[in-house]
Amino acid sequence: MKLNKLDQTQIEGIVSKAIQDAVDFIDDEIEPQRIKAQRYFDAEVDIGSEQGRSSVVATKCREVVRGLKPSIQRIFLNNEKPVEFVPRGPEDVKAAEQATSYISYKFHQHNGYRILNDVFQDAMVKKTGIAYVYYNEQMRPEIHTYTGLNDEEFALVVEDDDVEVIEHEETTTEIVEEGMGVAETIHDVKISRMQSMGDLCIESLPPEDFFIDRNARSIDDYYVCGHTSEKRISDLLAMGFDLEDLRGLEGDDYSSLDDETEFERRGYTVDHDDNENISVSSKKITVTVAYMELDIEGTGMPRLYQFTCAGGLYKLLDYTEADYAPYAIFECDPESHAFFGTSLVDLVLHDQDAATAMLRGVLDNVALTNNPGLQVVEGQAAIDDLLNNEIGRIVRVTNPNAIREMVVPFTAGSTVPALQYFEQLVDNKTGVSKMAQGLDPDVLKSTTATAIAASQEGQTGQAEVIARNFAEGGMKQMFKLMLKCMIKNTNKQEMMRLNGDFVPIDTKDWDGDMDMSVNVGIGTGRENDKMAVLQQMLQIQQTIYQQYGNQNGLVSLTQIRNTIADIMAMAGIRNSDRYVAPMTVEIEQQMLQMQMQQQAQMAQMQPQQADPNQMFMQAEAMKSQMDMQKAAMNNQYKMHELGMKDDLERDKMVQQLAVKVAEILGKYGTAVDVEEIKSEQNAIREHNAEMMGMNGGYRAEG
Repeated sequence: MKLNKLDQTQIEGIVSKAIQDAVDFIDDEIEPQRIKAQRYFDAEVDIGSEQGRSSVVATKCREVVRGLKPSIQRIFLNNEKPVEFVPRGPEDVKAAEQATSYISYKFHQHNGYRILNDVFQDAMVKKTGIAYVYYNEQMRPEIHTYTGLNDEEFALVVEDDDVEVIEHEETTTEIVEEGMGVAETIHDVKISRMQSMGDLCIESLPPEDFFIDRNARSIDDYYVCGHTSEKRISDLLAMGFDLEDLRGLEGDDYSSLDDETEFERRGYTVDHDDNENISVSSKKITVTVAYMELDIEGTGMPRLYQFTCAGGLYKLLDYTEADYAPYAIFECDPESHAFFGTSLVDLVLHDQDAATAMLRGVLDNVALTNNPGLQVVEGQAAIDDLLNNEIGRIVRVTNPNAIREMVVPFTAGSTVPALQYFEQLVDNKTGVSKMAQGLDPDVLKSTTATAIAASQEGQTGQAEVIARNFAEGGMKQMFKLMLKCMIKNTNKQEMMRLNGDFVPIDTKDWDGDMDMSVNVGIGTGRENDKMAVLQQMLQIQQTIYQQYGNQNGLVSLTQIRNTIADIMAMAGIRNSDRYVAPMTVEIEQQMLQMQMQQQAQMAQMQPQQADPNQMFMQAEAMKSQMDMQKAAMNNQYKMHELGMKDDLERDKMVQQLAVKVAEILGKYGTAVDVEEIKSEQNAIREHNAEMMGMNGGYRAEG
């Protein structure tokens, strides 16, 4: 088998076939489930109703979605920075801090609340919410009009290559210079200058516009994925496509909207002929953007490409290499080893049918009990009078027993426990209950605040799981896509306000694969508890800073300021700079340097004055040192004295022995030299020599 390079026709055939298979999978298997879920969310059911009987619907699907959404939104949007990038090393700390602040700023700039609201809604109802992150860079014309230009000014205006002259009018006038008439040409010109405009864009894609192959397991493991949209020809021309390539594609497949799109547009009139009555540049074309790995060069190593196709037959317009698929997928209940999971509405579809049937029965029973049917003897009562339901009506009869009520027993009371049972089932499935929302009146009346808080935390387990799925899935994917998109497409430095100061931001220094943590309040208690912990932490920080100073190595002014900002944010005050000045490590170091310089200047300007406490401490230290030296000398002298005493005792014994021996030997005529013995006794010993060296002279006396 030989690997060959693919030509344009082969590429278009492979891509269009893959897209068509993926679209068919969505239309046949996923779209019917999403349409049914949307119908049930819109208070519709599949069970029918009899004419004249109750047709009310128990809106369980809508209630669970609307009940859970505020909690999920509060979890993610309670923090000014929903996501933080984590540095991999000490050299990445500054870049990670800048990336966190900058991407959070971009998120809020593009109305992050609305984006999350849409993707959460789609995930809870239609299995998946899709956020589309891309960099939109287009060449847009700017029209400028200049009047009264001379030749030099006119040449300067039109000399750029990206300038196109739309209108130009020349007028020759005569002016007087140095007494002579000089002709001068005046130019009035209108020009069009192409301006490159680009910025990060975040959109919530309609789920019906997104497609992926049936074997995909995640957005990181797929064969083909992408989305379709309708663009005007003018938009495609601004993107650089040729008008000839777009000819004949307008209206192609535009009128054949799929079932899900038609369902979403219920109540709106769709004019399928509106493409015939507008200018060419305003006509719409169905554009499909697909991402798939393909070995176009024939190297045996497939690479990821972005393919741009148009029309219902997916005509290939362009393809370029891509680094990633720019989609972030939000799911409530992901399914293992499958791309599409289970939505919140899918969990309670059948419960809505059952609750609707019971609710209709209760209402029909109440209506029949309050307004029972009548048995009428034909010909003995006026039927027209019976059809009048006014209070105090008059019914004409020929026989008092001609009318008799059909007694209907009231059974609605026995149906209420069944309704409550189904409500409890729904609460257990979704985690949306009165207890979780703090609205259960029985608990509120008979339980302490601590018990209520514990019960609420226990009931919010399902909501926390859904929030964690959103956090570890779509939120991380979306913010990583934003970071990669800015690193790849931004070539110039930007100025951004960071901690109260405008600092230059260079995205090229950022690491697109930085780790990330999502700042969501999951499993950390109630807001009041977190506020109390932060306030206690602030007191601990202040105590450490006051006792050990600014060089304590544990708490800095920057950390104290961050704690204050978090407390204000939890109280709903986002603009903390208005009340507390910004503080960073750099600012703190500058303050410390200025403080040291001021202290040095003060020390130079003022004469040094002896500190009594310091002098006392120095004197005590000297006294202690002298006492130690004196003790050492006394100890050494005592040791010397003991040695001397021992020597003298031994010498005395030697002398006595010598005298005794001399006396004995004297009897035999032997003389003893007593003076020599005494001189030996009085000789300088080793101990005496040492003491003489220490005391300036010393001699032992016998």
